[in-house]
Amino acid sequence: MEDKTYPLSKKIGLLAGPIVFLLLIFFPLSNELNPEANRVIAVAGLMLFWWITEAIPIAATALVPMIFFPLVGVFDMNTAAAPYSSPIVYLFMGGFVIALAMEKWNLHRRIALGIIKLTGTNANGIIWGFMLATALLSMWISNTATAVMMLPIAGSVIGILIDNKDKKLSKGQKNFALTIMIGIAYAANIGGIATLVGTPPNVVFRGFMESTYNIEIPFATWMLIGFPYATVFLIVSFFVLVKLMYPNKLGRFEGSSELIAEEYKKLGAMSKQEKQTAVLFFLTAFFWVFRTQLDPLIPFVKLSDPTIAMFFALVVFFVPYNFKRGDFLLKWQDTSKLPWGILLLFGGGLSLAGGMQNTGIIDFIGKTIAENNELGTLVVVSILIAVMLFMTEVMSNVALVTVLLPVVGGIAQGLGVEPLLAAIPVTIASSCAFMLPMATPPNAIVFASGHIEVSQMVRAGFILNILAILLLILMFQTIIPWVF
Repeated sequence: MEDKTYPLSKKIGLLAGPIVFLLLIFFPLSNELNPEANRVIAVAGLMLFWWITEAIPIAATALVPMIFFPLVGVFDMNTAAAPYSSPIVYLFMGGFVIALAMEKWNLHRRIALGIIKLTGTNANGIIWGFMLATALLSMWISNTATAVMMLPIAGSVIGILIDNKDKKLSKGQKNFALTIMIGIAYAANIGGIATLVGTPPNVVFRGFMESTYNIEIPFATWMLIGFPYATVFLIVSFFVLVKLMYPNKLGRFEGSSELIAEEYKKLGAMSKQEKQTAVLFFLTAFFWVFRTQLDPLIPFVKLSDPTIAMFFALVVFFVPYNFKRGDFLLKWQDTSKLPWGILLLFGGGLSLAGGMQNTGIIDFIGKTIAENNELGTLVVVSILIAVMLFMTEVMSNVALVTVLLPVVGGIAQGLGVEPLLAAIPVTIASSCAFMLPMATPPNAIVFASGHIEVSQMVRAGFILNILAILLLILMFQTIIPWVF
C-alpha cells in the first residue's frame, strides 16, 4: 500500500536524482573538463536533487561520495572515505559530547535562567533576557536543543505574566508572546554564528578551507569575526522585533522577577555533577580561545581545536560523581542522543569538495569567471551572499554550504580575491534564515507554540534577511580583511 504521507516533491526528487546522474555521465556538461571532473559533477547533481527535495535523509545522501567516487573511477575507496574521519568531524563530535553532559545535568537550564534573572521586569527586558540567554547557549550547544529547552520556559512565563481569564489578549500581549517566541528562534540561529562549533556550516567551512586551501582557522580567530557579527545582529534583531515590527508597550510586569526566581529555585543547589560539568565546559572553552597563546608554553604538546574537543569529550566519560558505584558524568548509552547524521554530513561535504578541487572543477570556475568578469568583486560577493541566504530558507544550510563553498572558492580565485575572504560571509549567510518556519529547526520549534503566524515570521524575517546581507557586505569590506 502506497504511503500517502510521502510528498510528491520527494518522489520526484528520488527519481530525478539518478536520472540527472546518468544524463551527466553519458552526456558530459563540458568538453573543457576532464572525464573525472564531469563524473564529479554527475555525483554532485545526484546529491543536489536529493538534498533539495530531502527524498532520502540528508545524512544518507552524504554517503554518496564515499560510494560513487570509487564506482565512477574518481577516487579509490581510501581517498573517498578519508574525509569522513577528518579532524574537523571530531571537533564537532567533541563539542556534541560536552553539550550532552550540560543537557544531562541541567547546566544549560541553570545558565539560561541565571541570565534571564538579570534582565529586569520590563516586558522588553524579559524578551531581551530570553534572546541573550538563547544566543549564549547556542554558541556552545545545538541551536535545536537550545530552542527546545527555552520553549517551555518561555511558555510558562507567557502563561503567567499575561494570564487572561476571558482568553482575549490585547495587541500588546499578543506581540509580547510573539516576540519572545520568535526572538528565541532568531537568537538560536544567530548565537551559533559566534563560534566554530556553534553551528554545522561553520565546521563545514573550516574543513573546506583546511582540506582545499590548507588554511587553518583557529577557534579564537573565527570568534574575532563571528562574535562581533552575532552580537551586533542580535541587538539589531531585538530592536527590529520590539520597536519596529511588533511593539508591545506593556512596560513593567508585576511578579515577573518572582516567577523567574521561582523557576530558578526549582533547580535547587548546584549538584556535584553540574559543578564538574561546568568546570569541564569552561576549561574546554578556555583552551579553544587561548590555544595559540598556550601552544608555545607547552613545547612538547601540539594543541589543536579537535584535540582539545576530543580530550574533554573523553574526560566526561571518566570523571566519576560516585566512584564507589562507578557512576560517571556520561555513559556510552547517552551518546544515542548525538546527532550522528550531522557528522556524516561533514564527511560527505569534505569528500565532495575534495573531488571538485582535485579534478580541476574549482580552477575551471575561477578561470571562467576571470575571463568573463564584467561585474565588480563587491557586486559578485554580494550576490553570492544573497543567494546563499535566501536559498537556505528552503534547503538544509549544511547541504547548501557543502555544495556552494567550492563554487565560491572558484569564483573568488577568478576575481583575484582570497577565497577565505569570500567564503566567510557566504558561510555566515547560511545561518541567517529568518523568514520561514521550515528554514531552520528553531524556527519550526517556536512556530509550533501557536503564538506565531507564518505571515508574521515572513514580514520580520524578510527585513532581517536584508539587514543580514547588508551587514555581511560591510564585514566583507572591513573586519574580515582586517582579521585575515
